[in-house]
Amino acid sequence: MFFDYVRLARIKQWLKNFFIFAPLIFSHHLLDFEKVKIEFIAFLSFSLVASSIYVINDIADRESDRAHPVKRNRPIASGRVKVWQGLLFSISLFVVGFALVLQLPLKAGLLIILYFLLMLLYSFKLKQIVLVDVFVIAIGFMFRVLVGAYAINVVVSKWLFITTLFLSLFLAISKRRMELYFSIQNPNSGLTEQRKVLDEYNIKFTDQMLGIAAGGAVISYALYTISERTVSLFKTEALIYTTVFVLYGIFRYMYLIYQKKSGENPTDVILGDIGIIANIFLWLIACIVIIYRWQILKFLGIEF
Repeated sequence: MFFDYVRLARIKQWLKNFFIFAPLIFSHHLLDFEKVKIEFIAFLSFSLVASSIYVINDIADRESDRAHPVKRNRPIASGRVKVWQGLLFSISLFVVGFALVLQLPLKAGLLIILYFLLMLLYSFKLKQIVLVDVFVIAIGFMFRVLVGAYAINVVVSKWLFITTLFLSLFLAISKRRMELYFSIQNPNSGLTEQRKVLDEYNIKFTDQMLGIAAGGAVISYALYTISERTVSLFKTEALIYTTVFVLYGIFRYMYLIYQKKSGENPTDVILGDIGIIANIFLWLIACIVIIYRWQILKFLGIEF
């Protein structure tokens, strides 16, 4: 029963909430302990509130999940966790998350509550509206970045904000594409029904959107690295070289969904591929070395 509740909270999905730390790294505050502590509180509060929504979403989708070969094994769809137990668990997660929200600056806390309300609306209505469904998911990622920025009172670069939009759209659309691949539109899927919104999509349409989102993410990230504000803040244009990791990550992800037919969940795709994990790690190391090079050299006792 304990592991059913862990699964219900979708702890693996907390990976998406690491977007909250982006403003910390790219604002030159990674070595500021107080700001790191505040960002961690923001991460934890956002994650708990998001988990409460995941539970509500599973309750709302329990009937359709029972017709899905994989989702029917979810705790609520399978009946291992009762609806009333799920509701009580969701409320508990929200209460703990909200208690942490109260420790954050007002703007950050309000955004987390706004995210909760938006995702609540998404669970019962917005996810059934074509295109609006993927844009709401993208807005959720942008909220994460803004929460991270407001928590430590920094301004997010407009280019970094747009990069988040394109990248989150890329992930959301790829999720829809794989849902289509495993839907009744594929005669080999074995499914007899699907969510209504999938009727408004087809694989060719999602492929076109994926190309636009992927290109937009790479171009906007490259422009961020050489923007006047970025170069002025970090005193270097070297961040442009980290674009190669962004390109590889997107190409690798597309390889997995097109060639390997990886699953419907982007988090599972990322965590299940050593190539993407290594690429993210190398990108992060490269960014930290470039942004914090002087602090690193000083720590190593190298003076210029």
